[in-house]
Amino acid sequence: MPRGMIPGMIERWLSCLMLLWLLNACSVDPETGPAQVKWDRVTCERCRMVLSDHHYAAQIRFLPQGKKRTRVLFFDDVGCAMLWLDKQPWKNAPETRFWVADHRTGDWIDAPSASYVTGRITPMEYGLGAQLDAVPGGLSFEQARQHVEEVEQRFNIHGVQLLDRLRERADKREQRQDKVHLH
Repeated sequence: MPRGMIPGMIERWLSCLMLLWLLNACSVDPETGPAQVKWDRVTCERCRMVLSDHHYAAQIRFLPQGKKRTRVLFFDDVGCAMLWLDKQPWKNAPETRFWVADHRTGDWIDAPSASYVTGRITPMEYGLGAQLDAVPGGLSFEQARQHVEEVEQRFNIHGVQLLDRLRERADKREQRQDKVHLH
């Protein structure tokens, strides 16, 4: 081996080791921070749609009862995550963390401290975009939850009315068919 090659190899090896150390130091704790999403592969825990929009997704980390390690669930829309979390008995536990994607950058931000803007086109049409900085007319976390509840009620009522109309049409068709068979 040429004489000057060994110090160069050691230098490169130390540089790589330093780079790995820096990357590890800057990484998020896998037990407390947001998890990496496998976009277009993982599905929303509530609606089962595939997560593909990096700007309106959410994730919740929680500690399942009787377990020692936390678990992360993903959601395609902030509204899905809010509705799902509200039904969990551990929603206020200190281990429970909730992140939403910043609608402008796609970066993960703390959901309870985010500001929410309305009028966005989101995967499940709750229409909320999250961001760290407050904006005039923006909603707090609690106001955003109320907005999601209102949208959910509007969709559910519409869905019930739609089912009722479909049943009425089916009944009318059956009545017409019965009249045709009687003649």
